[in-house]
Amino acid sequence: MLPVLTIVGRPNVGKSTLFNRITRTRDAIVGDTPGITRDRQYGEGQCGNHSFLIVDTGGIAEPDDALMAELTELQVAQAIKDADVILFVVDAKAGVSTGDWIVAKQLRLYTEKPVVLVVNKADRQDRPEVVCAEFYALGLKTMHVISANSGFGVEAMLTNILSAFPETKIEIEKETEANARTRIAVLGRPNVGKSTLINRIFGEDRVIVLDRPGTTRDTIEIPYERNEKKYTLIDTAGIRRRKKVTEGIEIFSVIKAMQAMKQAHVVVLVVDARDGLSDQDMRLMGLIMETGNALVLAFNKWDGMTEEDREAFKRSVDRRLPFANFARRYYISAKHGTGVGQLYDAIDETQEALAQDFATHKITKILMQATEDHQPPLVQGRRVKLRYAHVGSKRPLVFVIHGKQVDKLPGSYKQYLINYYRDKLKLVGIPLIIKFINDDNPYVDNGAPE
Repeated sequence: MLPVLTIVGRPNVGKSTLFNRITRTRDAIVGDTPGITRDRQYGEGQCGNHSFLIVDTGGIAEPDDALMAELTELQVAQAIKDADVILFVVDAKAGVSTGDWIVAKQLRLYTEKPVVLVVNKADRQDRPEVVCAEFYALGLKTMHVISANSGFGVEAMLTNILSAFPETKIEIEKETEANARTRIAVLGRPNVGKSTLINRIFGEDRVIVLDRPGTTRDTIEIPYERNEKKYTLIDTAGIRRRKKVTEGIEIFSVIKAMQAMKQAHVVVLVVDARDGLSDQDMRLMGLIMETGNALVLAFNKWDGMTEEDREAFKRSVDRRLPFANFARRYYISAKHGTGVGQLYDAIDETQEALAQDFATHKITKILMQATEDHQPPLVQGRRVKLRYAHVGSKRPLVFVIHGKQVDKLPGSYKQYLINYYRDKLKLVGIPLIIKFINDDNPYVDNGAPE
């Protein structure tokens, strides 16, 4: 087992900056506003001959919002429970604050695990004994002076902490591991039940859930296994209409949510069925399809609707989503668990569809079958000829068809070919794009018709 280092502290002392420094990523959102991080964020780190896990947590004792502070502290408590060593981060420039005393008291009361006091935001020229002087009052023996922003002192601190553990350096093949896992991004507007759905899947309060928009800020990645299959579930911030996104933190949250969507294999789009399909829901579907992600639709809060409202919603979905008829639709209750397990059927189905061999001869054979079943139309007395097809790319999934006069094909026949391929290849949940290329006529310059 790899050692687990958990970062705790009051808000705005640089916990997420330290997490990013150690993991060499930008996975945690960093800003000057206190309380940005709320959920647990896990990462991997390496130092010398040691590999370890690092956990970022929300600030303890957030003063402005009692309920959010309580939920954040529950997340911190779970992270402390899982830890081997606790990194208690304080701000060298601000000195000892009331929040630091609260954190120190909680650590003394609720854990016997090793606690390392990390005095952050120090400059290289500062004398450690001077920086640490007032922090000795917190009663913690082990202390390190660092600057998470510049990296000063971080490696020396990790080397000292990890020396107590056996060497466990693991050369993580990140690309191979990423390819072995199915990455599932959960997207949707604010307050549609994304975090509730993730907690239901895991059977624990893995992320904070509150009945208000904007609770989730970070993009949280959670690797796990289910039925001997590997997945990474990605919880994202709710995405509002662009003109409503004004706060700096929210802008970064939305950017990270969009990045998560592009890096995922499957996107589960959560829609609040009680609110009906909104224009923003439709925009998000369009963005998902543009990136070529597999799509699963989860219509949430189904349990709170009357039969009449359910039928009206289904009619609305049929009317407004003909362009997304390739995606599986599930009517679920994330709160009570109804239909949640079925989402995996669609997720696995999409990955099996993409894993199949799209050999040129196979794609061309299906094309020939399609033209035999329903011939292309005549254009000015001449039949449009479709000669062969091949794969242009897998993400997005693009088939390229070569032929004569393909630019004259009507949209209805193009849609027929898309549906035909979907049916024959069982492309459930996969947006398919077909591009057409006109073959050049070598005799056109000699007077031959094009």
